Amino acid sequence: SWFGPGLVVMSSHLWPRGHVITLSSMYGSLESPNFPEPYPRDLDLVWDIRVQAGFRIRLDFSHFHLEPSYLCEYDYVKVEADGELLGLFCGSEPTDTEAVPGSTSSSTSSSSSPLLSPSSSLSITFRTDYSDEDRYTGFRAHYTAQDVDECLERSDEELLCDHFCHNFIGGFYCSCRHGYKLHPDNRTCTVHCKDVVFRESSGIISSPEFPGSYPKSSDCQYQIQVQTGFRVRLEFDAVFDVEDHPEATCPYDYVKVVSGGRELGPFCGSVAPGSIETESSSVMILFHSDNSGENQGWSLNYTTTGSVCPAPETPPHAVLSPVQSEYSFTDHVLFTCQSGHRILKVQPRDGHFLEHFQIDCLANGTWSSSAPLCQGQKVDCGNPPPVTRAQILFLDQNRTTFGSKVRYQCETEPGLNLSTSHPGSVLVLVSSGCGLSRSLPSLVKRIVGGRTADSGMFPWQVLLQVQDRTRIPEQNWFGSGSLLSETWVLTAAHVLRSPRRDGSVVPIDPQHIQVFLGVHSSSLKHQAQQRIVGAVVLHPDFQPQNYNHDIALLRLSSAAQLSDVIRPVWVRVRPGLVLPHTLGVVAGWGLSVTPDPALSPGPAPLTSDLLQFVKLPVVPQEECVASYASRSADYNISLSMFCAGYSEGGRDTCPGDSGGAFVQDQGQDQRWTVVGIVSWGGPEDCGSKRVYGVYTRVEHYRDWILQTMKD
Repeated sequence: SWFGPGLVVMSSHLWPRGHVITLSSMYGSLESPNFPEPYPRDLDLVWDIRVQAGFRIRLDFSHFHLEPSYLCEYDYVKVEADGELLGLFCGSEPTDTEAVPGSTSSSTSSSSSPLLSPSSSLSITFRTDYSDEDRYTGFRAHYTAQDVDECLERSDEELLCDHFCHNFIGGFYCSCRHGYKLHPDNRTCTVHCKDVVFRESSGIISSPEFPGSYPKSSDCQYQIQVQTGFRVRLEFDAVFDVEDHPEATCPYDYVKVVSGGRELGPFCGSVAPGSIETESSSVMILFHSDNSGENQGWSLNYTTTGSVCPAPETPPHAVLSPVQSEYSFTDHVLFTCQSGHRILKVQPRDGHFLEHFQIDCLANGTWSSSAPLCQGQKVDCGNPPPVTRAQILFLDQNRTTFGSKVRYQCETEPGLNLSTSHPGSVLVLVSSGCGLSRSLPSLVKRIVGGRTADSGMFPWQVLLQVQDRTRIPEQNWFGSGSLLSETWVLTAAHVLRSPRRDGSVVPIDPQHIQVFLGVHSSSLKHQAQQRIVGAVVLHPDFQPQNYNHDIALLRLSSAAQLSDVIRPVWVRVRPGLVLPHTLGVVAGWGLSVTPDPALSPGPAPLTSDLLQFVKLPVVPQEECVASYASRSADYNISLSMFCAGYSEGGRDTCPGDSGGAFVQDQGQDQRWTVVGIVSWGGPEDCGSKRVYGVYTRVEHYRDWILQTMKD
């Protein structure tokens, strides 16, 4: 008989073997026949539980007492779902060969751990043999339907939704990012890309989201329509990834080009179509994608050409720009005279001087004017402007007229030399190669979490391996630094200090420090350029108890060999430029693990193989002080420190290795300047709310750095 939803009470009578009892309520109970009296012999019963789609079943045993046997050969309860065995149970206590559904609290009861079905159905089989050696009371179990969060995907499954998945009780629904619409399949997000018209003479067209995966189920139409008389030329990017098939021609996704009554394509696969001369001013590009696949897509650059003008002649003492192999309709040419000369306009002959003179290529293939003449003038450049920390030497009897030369000679600052951009300009004091990166990461928008750096992106990054042989047992750790010149490395003082219980400051012996330059993969550091240390210079006021003045310098015993992946960072910090909310970049081998010990007091272990980097905003000083004051009065944020990170917390609030550089782009010449050194953080785990990383403020120590490097 039935009592309530899903509850079945089984009286003491014979049940046919293989008898199936179906339960379809959202919750219920089941128990062995005669429970709590001993169950009958020779039983073969099956409970088939099925609940609504979108739910899974949770099964809990409140009592379990069956005959024990080796591998449950005699009496057992078997739980299955979707052909998968979830458990085979017997006995009353777990052994090496027997399992019970939970930890046994007595000989006749069990406080069970739940069993969960992967879907909305569950099968429970209860089988007994023909004999019992004791009075076994059987089992009682309870089941409930639990909502399945379809939006939590397994790693080996295809995403349910292209963009956003929203779970509700018994199901889910999908939504799309702005600019997309939901496909009728209610899973795929498609983009509107029809009737898109390009009227400019040149431009870039690409598949949606390029270089990311393009949307599924899309039909895009891109129309290039330029002025009549121009011809459109297409140049596909080498990166071309459109789904194809080894035995059929572009059956899934494809690109087609239609112009002048011709249809080119379809194109798909990984080989780009290259250059296409359309010979037309109107071109249609068609792109189709089906409802599957994850491909990168394509991009092309289109240009237009018109009537060709003859190559213009360059007059004496003039510079022509731009220099091209061919000039066509709407192209412009700009003439500029060399230093010491002025443009004399040819027509009209009024002696009027111009700084520049432009002529245009017309639609009929002729130039709008003839080339100008450059006339020599006696020009006095005036007194040369002073340059900081440099002396001016006149080489032509104190003359400052055109053609005369002066020389600037550096006075004190190490690692500086002089360069000039073009004749007649003033020499500018620069540090050769300092702060230049192979590919500068943009600081326009925030990137949360660490990202893998490209090789050469942070050429000043130095990996330090430190051994403290004065400790028993011997201690080893890793840290980071930044190359300031061919022979000097900047880092944090606590990285190079041997820990002492009495708080004394004892530097690590230089011979126990290894320096690796140009490292990208830490596991391959021994293949990188290595240097030994000639001297360790900790700041004389370093205080290990509160990390004040946490800055140090290493002098290499031999100069580093500079290359594309090994260059010094710029250290000429101007006071007051580390402004709140400005972004900086930190690199290191400890960015990819949370919590990151790199910002905890003490040297940091090496946690990531490939060099990582993260972008962080400078925190207002009052917020930095208040954040740590709210945790403990023992935390001291001095004026020689600043904080960086996000108030909401996250793994990006504590990046880098101890001693690594916090750099900012402080110039118009794309030179990166070290403004901070990774010092400490805490007290909660890295990434907690309002737990910022604390950095040594380099601008306070600029004179100490320069004087130490000079000495």
